[in-house]
Amino acid sequence: MYNGFFGLKEDPFNLSPDPAFLYRSPMHEEALANLIYGVQSRKGFIVLTGEVGTGKTTMLECLRDYLEQAGVEFAFVFNSRITADQFFEMIAYDLDLRCDRTSKTEVLFALNHLLIQQANEGRTSVLIVDEAHNLEWDVLEEIRLLGNLENPRIGKLLQIILSGQPELDRKLDAPNLRQLKQRIVLRCNLQPLTLKESTEYIESRLAHCGIEGQTIFPEALLAEIHLRTQGIPRLINAVCDNMLLGAFAQETKVCTTEMLDEVSKDMRLEWPGRRLNRVRGQSEFEPSGYPQGD
Repeated sequence: MYNGFFGLKEDPFNLSPDPAFLYRSPMHEEALANLIYGVQSRKGFIVLTGEVGTGKTTMLECLRDYLEQAGVEFAFVFNSRITADQFFEMIAYDLDLRCDRTSKTEVLFALNHLLIQQANEGRTSVLIVDEAHNLEWDVLEEIRLLGNLENPRIGKLLQIILSGQPELDRKLDAPNLRQLKQRIVLRCNLQPLTLKESTEYIESRLAHCGIEGQTIFPEALLAEIHLRTQGIPRLINAVCDNMLLGAFAQETKVCTTEMLDEVSKDMRLEWPGRRLNRVRGQSEFEPSGYPQGD
């Protein structure tokens, strides 16, 4: 709606994960490099964790792009609230296994055949599980057992990537999953962006859509956006998208703190200092990242 008004080629703050918009902070570069290295080196189990909205799915989409370009067979389990039988059925469909996909036994035989065939051709295969913190215990145990598929000469035949919220780490610490925990060779963790990174993130997305050296969000406003979103990329996208829509409605090409206040209220954002302002009798939306007057 507002793209023509601001001279944008496409939506800069779309909430859908898109590798084309990947902001390559040192943290994200390291995480992606570890995922690719783990696959290439046949490390077996790799775990990617991070709070809600920190960009885990975007990382996985970037990995999928790499795997497709490299011709690597992979299965992507995107819905983790499944039974063990459904888990094997999803793998069979994704890998296009020629078998009765409702039979765990046949899926395992067909999967083993595919993995050996790929290994003999010098290739590996990958299983990616998103939202892995939701997996039931019995499904996690089945995944652990898949990690036993290996060749003494080649190594692990199936590289398994588990991605989830911090609850996944706590789940893997459970005594009944200690065998799985011991098999995890690489761990990647995504943290919220710093103030500098949040600023660069916003500017990089606008630049990708056609606005270099943006002046839509003043420097002080960028700092306040970072504070109120706590550096969570998904929240930054939602806030900036709503602010651009508000600026378009008001026919101005510069966003303001008042617009941010309105968006913060609509999105019910909470951030450090907001409740303190209420206690002091100040406006709950008074910018809290800077010293205030008496």
